[in-house]
Amino acid sequence: MIIEKKDGKIVTYYVDKDYDDKELTKILNKKLSRTKIHFIIDHDADVYTKDGKLLLRFRKNVLNKTNVDDFYKNIIGFALNKTSNRGSASGSNNKNVKDNPEIMTNIVGFFDKLSPKQKQLMRIQGKKINITARETRFNMDYPEKFKQMVPLIKEIDGYYKTNIPENYLKQYNKAKETHFRIPGTSFTTVTLNVNLQTTVHVDRGDDDDGFGNLVVIENGKYSGGETCYPQYGIGVDVRTRDILFMNVHEAHGNLPIVLEEPDAKRLSIVCYLRKSVWNQTRGKSKEFMIRHNRTIKNLRSSSR
Repeated sequence: MIIEKKDGKIVTYYVDKDYDDKELTKILNKKLSRTKIHFIIDHDADVYTKDGKLLLRFRKNVLNKTNVDDFYKNIIGFALNKTSNRGSASGSNNKNVKDNPEIMTNIVGFFDKLSPKQKQLMRIQGKKINITARETRFNMDYPEKFKQMVPLIKEIDGYYKTNIPENYLKQYNKAKETHFRIPGTSFTTVTLNVNLQTTVHVDRGDDDDGFGNLVVIENGKYSGGETCYPQYGIGVDVRTRDILFMNVHEAHGNLPIVLEEPDAKRLSIVCYLRKSVWNQTRGKSKEFMIRHNRTIKNLRSSSR
């Protein structure tokens, strides 16, 4: 059921579930079929559940083109790196990550776990650390490129503050408690996916009080990829310069991506506060952060 109300150019929808939570479990961690979705939003819209809970807020064509272009050119080379350690996101349940399909998903900013290589170097070098939160490889290797990406991240943060003020304030106040964050924002972490159809899932690592901030940058022609809430039968077609604020604690995933040009790229950018990073580092001094990140970086330096 969808009830529509229009106020100016923003359309407000109230949606009900197509099926119960028991039925939802049948498609969790599986790739989404278009048959599960009967309504796609491609215009400014607010969507609430039947009981008045905000599900998503979508704004079209609002992001600064220069910020978008600078972000893309500085990150795309790194974003094309492939990994096989995101089993459920790729639709695989294999325990041996070597058997998983390789997908283009990467993280910048701060993360809450050491990489397998970092763990190995810690053992070899006999080093110990008190926390596993750390600066990501991209930030360590390409700090100047990351600086060129920050304007878009700050712009996303500004729209988050304006459009979802109550959740933003709770998240921002948490972010201020740690130096392990993207300066001047409510975010610790940015996840990047290229041409990736994620499975239906609920985000477990995000701040419980926060909203997901999703942006897409296109290069070349493709169709599909809409971000959807299958239990409600709705999706959103997020394109370049659009921004989607979404309740990531409800089950969501995106539809198949069909490349109409062989080199086409759909780069999705998700900005959030990773609660384990916050939990591990809240109250730590800036000096602690600098020393800790230097320790992690030196693991690599001494192995070269």
